[in-house]
Amino acid sequence: MPGQDDAYREFRAARDLLLHHADDQEAARKAFRWPRPRWFNWAVDWFDRIADGNDRVALRVVGQGELTFQELSRRSDRVADWLLAQGVRRGDVVMLLMDNRIELWELMLALIKIRAVVAPAFLTIAPEELRTRIRRAGARHVIADHRIVPGLAVDGLRTKIVVGGAGEHRGWADFAASAGHEGRFVPEGPTGADEPLFYYFTSGSTSRPKLVVHTHVSYAIGHLASMYWNGLKPGDVHLNVSAPAWAKYPWSSLFGPWNAEATVVSMDSAGATPQRLLEVLRTGEVTSFCAPPSIWRALIRTGLPGGLPGLRHAVSVGEPLMGDVVQQVRALAGVTVRNGFGQSEVTAMAGVTASSPADPVSMGHPLPGYDLVVVRPGTDEPAREGELCLNLANRPVGMMRGYLDPEDNAGSHTRGGLYRTGDLARWDEDGSLVCLGRRKDMFEGPGGVRVAPLELEHVLVLHPAVAELSVVPVSEGQELVPKAYVVLSAGWNASRATAEVLFAHLRERLPAPRLVRFLEFVDDLPRTESGKVRREAVRLLRRSRQAEFAAGLPAAQA
Repeated sequence: MPGQDDAYREFRAARDLLLHHADDQEAARKAFRWPRPRWFNWAVDWFDRIADGNDRVALRVVGQGELTFQELSRRSDRVADWLLAQGVRRGDVVMLLMDNRIELWELMLALIKIRAVVAPAFLTIAPEELRTRIRRAGARHVIADHRIVPGLAVDGLRTKIVVGGAGEHRGWADFAASAGHEGRFVPEGPTGADEPLFYYFTSGSTSRPKLVVHTHVSYAIGHLASMYWNGLKPGDVHLNVSAPAWAKYPWSSLFGPWNAEATVVSMDSAGATPQRLLEVLRTGEVTSFCAPPSIWRALIRTGLPGGLPGLRHAVSVGEPLMGDVVQQVRALAGVTVRNGFGQSEVTAMAGVTASSPADPVSMGHPLPGYDLVVVRPGTDEPAREGELCLNLANRPVGMMRGYLDPEDNAGSHTRGGLYRTGDLARWDEDGSLVCLGRRKDMFEGPGGVRVAPLELEHVLVLHPAVAELSVVPVSEGQELVPKAYVVLSAGWNASRATAEVLFAHLRERLPAPRLVRFLEFVDDLPRTESGKVRREAVRLLRRSRQAEFAAGLPAAQA
């Protein structure tokens, strides 16, 4: 179809421009223009085109096997027609509860092709929360991993499909039957660019999860920016650590690498141990690796024996990257881990690219296609330090269509033509952005000084005694003061002596009004399913005067 041909050419031209300017972010920003096709189905108009006759490996799932681009294209066609035969239709919402297995990518491509709406959820989701999400998303079908099917309460859905396993599940269609399906998939006309494709729930690290609506272009085309930040190019082999229910999955396990015509490498959640990851990385075949800070820390604890041979790109996203991770990976393996910034609502907006001189733990510079501004919180007034916003004057394609629930859209993030990220940032002298944390996490400390917990965390985590931490406000008399919950590194004791060492470390680097006043050592920190620290849960931890150490107390009182 002429329209689809135009969309393919426009998309490829934008992709190729970014590849051409891979080492010059400023040139890429000046030259890049978002493709804005009227019709676009990424699986049909892009993936199938690059897969035609392509025998390069598109997907490798460790311990399961691999598929070429052409094999995946053909398999997803067969699965698409099989799904239609099961009653899944254009616009239907499909709740997807899957781990990283080969069938997941077949299903993802097939669901895109038939224009269903994918609503991923974690395998460990509680029954009541699953029912709530099915209701909120308006799901009509469910596709689930066989390991969780016996405990799923999903009565009333039109279609239930089980993936994997040898047993029978009454009332469930077996995905294995799709392998023998003989129908031929024919697209049901062109796909409107603004048709919904994904419903992703936000992490809910500080509040009730919101339901984000992404379209056939906002993620597929929007992740050209993510591809650019990562530095991927044709022929790369990209390993990503992410569950399908996390919005990072389409960043780094679907659109980002396949926009670049790179190979995706993945492993299931049980297999993604530090030791297994190291085995894969040490082969020297992986050229690019993306993992959240928690995974990088776990790898550091192994000592990274043998280094990371063959790795050109090491990136991190999901939570702020700390300097200790960058320093230790660089010392152990000679590789620099780079930070990136995006949200469930938007693709990668800023990042430290491979050629960037910015501090690796900063947000880096705005990525091609994104115009970022910093304003005084609650206003539209530009500032050097304040709330990070996305200028919507020329609305970027990678921006969500909106939230599904009207009450979430009611408190619009787009007042004054700005999408307000809720993150605080500061422009550095080199034009890069420094993240100061979430606006809702900042508080007024002693003497009216504004305290950004993330700034304190960046300082304290550089001490070798600290493995991880979270800083939150606690009440002390009539004031709010910073308290740090600290997970200690191996070899350090939870003692007054250790606390005094950490207080001294802070006093040498921070002004008095911003000093942590209390420390408490904990075994772990509460986290979301995607691994983010749940700051709200940390704030609600029961305060124990017996377990915490106060700054400035003489040793005799410890």
